[in-house]
Amino acid sequence: MLYSRWQKENIEKALKTRRVLIISGARQCGKTTLTKQSLNEGFTYRTLDENNMFETALDDPLGFLTHSGKTLVIDEIQKAPLLIPEIKRIVDINNEKGQFILTGSADIMSLPTVNESLAGRVKNIRLRTLTEGEIQGANPSFIQRAISQNFKDQYKGCSKETILSIALRGGYPEVLSFDYEDRKDWHKDYFDVLIERDLKNIANINRSDVLKDIVKILASWSSKYMDIGGICSGCQISKPTLVSYINYIEQLYLCEKLPAWIKTDYDRVGKKDKFYMTDTGFMASILNWHYDSISLDKDKYGKLVETFVFNELSAQVDLNSDYTMYQYRDRTNREIDFIIEDESNNIIGIEVKGGSRIGKEDFKHLSWFKDNLVKGKDFVGIVLYSGENTMRFGENLYAVPTASLWQE
Repeated sequence: MLYSRWQKENIEKALKTRRVLIISGARQCGKTTLTKQSLNEGFTYRTLDENNMFETALDDPLGFLTHSGKTLVIDEIQKAPLLIPEIKRIVDINNEKGQFILTGSADIMSLPTVNESLAGRVKNIRLRTLTEGEIQGANPSFIQRAISQNFKDQYKGCSKETILSIALRGGYPEVLSFDYEDRKDWHKDYFDVLIERDLKNIANINRSDVLKDIVKILASWSSKYMDIGGICSGCQISKPTLVSYINYIEQLYLCEKLPAWIKTDYDRVGKKDKFYMTDTGFMASILNWHYDSISLDKDKYGKLVETFVFNELSAQVDLNSDYTMYQYRDRTNREIDFIIEDESNNIIGIEVKGGSRIGKEDFKHLSWFKDNLVKGKDFVGIVLYSGENTMRFGENLYAVPTASLWQE
């Protein structure tokens, strides 16, 4: 089944304004399908997953890049970073828009072997696994509705059981119709391919077993502030090695850092990032989590649902360069899960609550933040929960069902 992807409009716009477009994201998230949908016709497609194409790219880069279509699509560009300087030379001679679309399952521009930035020539677009909004065919309007405080009074189908089932499934297109066992097998096979094959394109790592353990550790810490020292001791590796391994995992789009919100640039010192896995179905599978094992486990359920909300919000933040997302925690352990800020100084604070009971106590950190750190700015505080009714808990403070992320 083909889904209408939210990034399609940005891709079509970029093809009219940039000479090179890079579409990056995890393997099997739908990059190639979306690229072909966005182009329709008049393009040439080549994938470096095919051995003959890969060998041609290495032996004759210029010949590989020669094509008769308006746009040349190169799939899995991270396998042949030597093509980047050749592409730069081509587009410096010819400034026609939409000449190349490069897709990658690793962050190609962060690789040490890539010395050309393509600055001024390239648009980078991140594609994530499917959001529930894309699956349901909804528009990505939650952030704008939050800014304007425009929520429905009631949202149906957003019980704890429903939210948990959606999060356990995740968003890889291939597994949407799979049952639990088939989905878990697919995710584990996928994981093996990434570590044993794709990782070789970005790093020379001999201890793939250690790397697999670290991915599982990252999954278990998703939505939390990690104890790097404790992880090093448990894995018996040095801190620099652990940090480099985490960077490689990020480059494969398996996890992502969320930076801290700060009031001034000086506040950045000592602030920790949070880590999130980029797909909750994958996260659940590698941790062997299923419905019965976590539905009554508050810690596991909370981590999974917060990670799910992170991915739903991130996909909407990605669409508009005006939006930036952060998290907040201070020395007294006041904590806000997500803060979204735009260039007009609108600020949204979002807390995630797994249960269906909601009270004034759930807004204490949002209220403090509003009254002390963002006075004079347009602030809206939201607690997402698994009930059905939107409720007001003070000026610009709302309890809103989690399903409002995709129900307009």
